[in-house]
Amino acid sequence: MSTGPNRILDELAKLVTDAAGAAQGVRREVETAFRGQAERILNSMEVVQREEFDAVRDMAAKAREENTKLAARIDALESTLAELAGSTGKAAGVATPRAKK
Repeated sequence: MSTGPNRILDELAKLVTDAAGAAQGVRREVETAFRGQAERILNSMEVVQREEFDAVRDMAAKAREENTKLAARIDALESTLAELAGSTGKAAGVATPRAKK
């Protein structure tokens, strides 16, 4: 059995070790509770998850790209139609306005 300063230091070291373990346990519990509460708040606010946001962003990028391609195609078709209308004097398939009676 140790006596004197060594025993006091051993007891103090044991106390500090136990306190550090308890503090880590409390930290984990507080962190878990905080995450749960934050998740509940975000769900009630209907905040979108990151995965869903990324998927919609990718869909929007594809749609913009498709719109650009379609706009270029429409421009090409309109210029072709204008060329045909200019060479024949009348646009093919385009009705002329009717005169009022």
